[in-house]
Amino acid sequence: MPSGYFIIFKKIQKMKNFNKNKFNILIGLFALSFLTNCGEDPIAPPNEEELITTVNVIFGIPNNSSPITTASAIMSYYDADGDNGPINPEVTGATLKSNTEYSVNLKLLNESVSPTEDITQEVREEDTEHQFFFQASSNLNITHSYTDEDGDGNPLGIRSTITTGAASTGTLTVILRHEPNKSASGVSDGDITNAAGETDIEVTFDVVIED
Repeated sequence: MPSGYFIIFKKIQKMKNFNKNKFNILIGLFALSFLTNCGEDPIAPPNEEELITTVNVIFGIPNNSSPITTASAIMSYYDADGDNGPINPEVTGATLKSNTEYSVNLKLLNESVSPTEDITQEVREEDTEHQFFFQASSNLNITHSYTDEDGDGNPLGIRSTITTGAASTGTLTVILRHEPNKSASGVSDGDITNAAGETDIEVTFDVVIED
C-alpha cells in the first residue's frame, strides 16, 4: 500500500475511534443522569399560605356549653382579599363587663371561596405547628389563660379564658403564629417575645370594659 493511502487510512481509523468513544461517553452520561433522577423524589410544590378573611373572637359567660352557643360579645375582623390585599378590613371591637370571667372561642374562616373554608379546623389539625397569642395594651385591665392544648400538651389558644378587671379602655391584639418555638421561655404562658416562627394573621381590636 502506498504511504499516502496508509496515512489516510490511519486518519480514518482515528476518526472512527474518536466518534465511537464520544458516543460511548454520551451514552454513559445519559445513563448516569437517568439513574440519578430515578433515585430522587419529585420536588413537592411549596405549601401555599391559607387565606384568612374572617376572624371572630367569641366571648361567653363560663359554664356555657363549649363551643359557645350564646355569645356575650363578639369581636370581628373581615378582609375580603386577605391581609395583604388593597381592600381595608372591617374591624369591630367589643364592650365587656368589669370583673368578669369569660370563655373565649376563636373562629377563623376563608370566605372568599364557596363553600367557606374553616381555617380553625385546619389549625386544630396542625395544632403542634400553631399557637394563638393575646396581647392587651397596658391600659386595659385584662388577663388571659389558655384552656386547650395541642397534641404535645402545649398551649394552642382556640379556646381560652379572659378575665376583666376594673373599668378601662384599650386594645387586645390576637396573633396566630405558625411554627412557634413552644418550649422557649414564656411562650407556654402566652408571651410571644421568644416564640419566633411566622405570623399567619394579626388583628388589633378596640375593647371597652365598663361597670
